[in-house]
Amino acid sequence: MPSLDRNRLSDLMSREQPAFVERHPRAQALHERAKVSLLDGVPMNWMVKWAGAFPIFVEEASGAHFTDVDGHDYIDFCLGDTGAMAGHGAAPTVAAVERQLRRGITHMLPTEDAIWVGEELTRRFGLPYWQFAITATDANRWALRLARHITDRPLIAVHDRNYHGTVDETFASLGDDGRVESRRGNIGPQVDPALTTRVVPFNDLDALDTALADGQVAAVLIEPALTNVGIVLPEPGYLECVREITRRNGTILIHDETHTICAGPGGVTGIGGYSPDMLVIGKTIGGGIPVATYGMTADVAARISATIPLEDSDVGGIGGTLAGYALSLAAVRATLGEVLTDAAFARMIPLAERWEAGVNAAIARHDVPWHVTRLGARAEYHFMPHPPRTGREQWDNADPDLERFLHLWAMNRGILMTPFHNMALMSPATTEADVDRHTEVFEAAVAALFN
Repeated sequence: MPSLDRNRLSDLMSREQPAFVERHPRAQALHERAKVSLLDGVPMNWMVKWAGAFPIFVEEASGAHFTDVDGHDYIDFCLGDTGAMAGHGAAPTVAAVERQLRRGITHMLPTEDAIWVGEELTRRFGLPYWQFAITATDANRWALRLARHITDRPLIAVHDRNYHGTVDETFASLGDDGRVESRRGNIGPQVDPALTTRVVPFNDLDALDTALADGQVAAVLIEPALTNVGIVLPEPGYLECVREITRRNGTILIHDETHTICAGPGGVTGIGGYSPDMLVIGKTIGGGIPVATYGMTADVAARISATIPLEDSDVGGIGGTLAGYALSLAAVRATLGEVLTDAAFARMIPLAERWEAGVNAAIARHDVPWHVTRLGARAEYHFMPHPPRTGREQWDNADPDLERFLHLWAMNRGILMTPFHNMALMSPATTEADVDRHTEVFEAAVAALFN
């Protein structure tokens, strides 16, 4: 197998960056203007990590494409890192939001849409009771607070190289010595996560059993497949054993399906018929309108209701005036009922299979030691010859310079991939032509690197 020539990579990058700047004069001007009022010239500072010398500025987006301010069309495989998985501006969601805007945006009272959404979430995920939030971060935070409350235990457990939004306790990793440490990039941590959190490697049942054995862990919060570090799939039987271990130790098991909803209409939980005590999902379900939800079993719901007096229900660090607001529930009802349907997933998943096959074929033709892993409608290539077993293995094989080049090469040819890793997501509006264009662009990049 050929090895990567770092000098060639540097030379290629030195050609692609000027080409990007030349193609985007208006975006460059807007970014310079933005630096006067926005930190680092962007609405959120992580936007500076896009591969170009400055971010692309979007003019408009529709379906699986968007146009930037310089007039270039892009096939969007990022889709707002799952936030636009339904496609940009899905007509049913837009229509529902427009109707609700005229009927009232928020009023701290329920609407019938909330009931429909709760019933649909139960159908998809199997949990009978639901509550709502604005983001999955909030939903995760509140689920953890409730788990601590009903178990009267102080700690939580997560997988190594996890991602559950900006929940403080989850910004924890395993160091080389096996101790819990604050994850790299953890900005101003409020508390040492070693005091709140136990971390176990993905697919390591013995480590999980040991972490829970002393009865101090209130909840295990997991993605049923890792996604943010790169797609890492559970080994056969792993999730079933996680359920058995948590149940035996009296620990609340929480599935975070915010990204893994790509696996199917009910995420990994629905496909496998798994039975977590709680489940969190956000972002995707509102078709772009901020919303999240967390569900629970009848037992968890009863324990919550029995231990939170009515007078304390509004001051316990759970909820907010926009949680469950009317506009968000109208968006969820339309998105789940008419856009991200069972039929839509039946189209999206074969497109991801086509993407996977095209990338794997290009890798094989050029004898490159990379591998593709797919989870439903999402797929990603890894810089290793086999699928990773743990988050740490995926992390150790990352190559930021190579990744940045591949992203920039794709952007210069009208393809947008999910930033910070090599992931593509299909929407109901994605086409076979979109997928095949990516394969063509990807293979050209591999040829430039290795031939």
